[in-house]
Amino acid sequence: MRASFDTLPAAAAWYEAWLREAALPLWAGAGVDPAGGLFEESLSVDGRPVEAPRRARAQARQVFVFASAANSGFGPQWLQVARTGWARFVKVYRRPDGLFINRVAGDGTPVDAEADNYEQAFVLLAMAALQAADGADLEDEATAVMAALQDRRAAGGGFRENGTHPYQANCHMHLFESALAWEPLGGPAWAALSDEIANLALSRFIDPRSGALREFFDADWRAREGEGGLVEPGHQFEWAWLLERWGRLRSEAPALAAARRLFENGLRGVDPGREVAVNALWDDFSVRDGSARLWPQTEHLKAAVVLGDAGQGLRAARGLAQYLDTPARGAWRDKLGADGAFVEEPSPATSFYHLMAAILELIAHAGSVRA
Repeated sequence: MRASFDTLPAAAAWYEAWLREAALPLWAGAGVDPAGGLFEESLSVDGRPVEAPRRARAQARQVFVFASAANSGFGPQWLQVARTGWARFVKVYRRPDGLFINRVAGDGTPVDAEADNYEQAFVLLAMAALQAADGADLEDEATAVMAALQDRRAAGGGFRENGTHPYQANCHMHLFESALAWEPLGGPAWAALSDEIANLALSRFIDPRSGALREFFDADWRAREGEGGLVEPGHQFEWAWLLERWGRLRSEAPALAAARRLFENGLRGVDPGREVAVNALWDDFSVRDGSARLWPQTEHLKAAVVLGDAGQGLRAARGLAQYLDTPARGAWRDKLGADGAFVEEPSPATSFYHLMAAILELIAHAGSVRA
């Protein structure tokens, strides 16, 4: 099904139909392992499960997807998918300390028993979505996750991550997203976490000269040489979306200005020929990786509609639609090469979270964004 729309309201209707008629049914059916009850890590582009180790982020993101679908009026049947997936996830992944392991095999056997901050951020997001959808009181469990992360506190604020990049922006971005999701549902600790991460982004993550979001840092939150020069257009858009929301909530003009500049920097990574945001730039905004994954297109769309840019919203909606033209409607392509050809590979379940969030923002703002 090829996209056919020339306005944001028409794009919203097209994407809503794709969600209702294709994506949600496909991933609630073929996307769930009937034997173990866990969500599949990926499906082939013709809609068949692909065996692979199952990451915590994939499970938590799918809970978010189906809970959000129920909470957004797509039908009560999706809430049961979220509830069942959550119950199985907790049983298989939760450690005695309250954190969730990174990865299991298809039979539920642990493959990676570490619990990265990145994975925990999506656990928190899933909890918030589930509580918002059905009123289940999950804040004590969410608070337990945050309590278990306190020994990873960095001296200069924020958190240290596991692995070779302990000081990075990415896990903070998703903790920020989760804290914002919890703010209307829980206690004041969530707003405090949002404020901490927003201020860390404004003071450390964002280069004051270029306005670009950097990725990797030293222990003092100074951008690292070499890797510190990486600029991802998708993350410029994603942080723009987050800081725009936070800035409005707090009436913080500097955050709103930073969000606009991040958005403009993200646009420097949109290839006019293919109409897609590329994977990576250097810090002089030259192209570092001209391939284009699906997720930056969703972040372009989210940021555009929330910041009120109808032209860019429509541009992003058209670019993203290319990825959804698959043999099984409801699946997606993940990687568009610099040569304009898609890589033949399965559809990762983790992309559904990006798609759901973008489509919900498009639906919410399509009628109010001026052309």
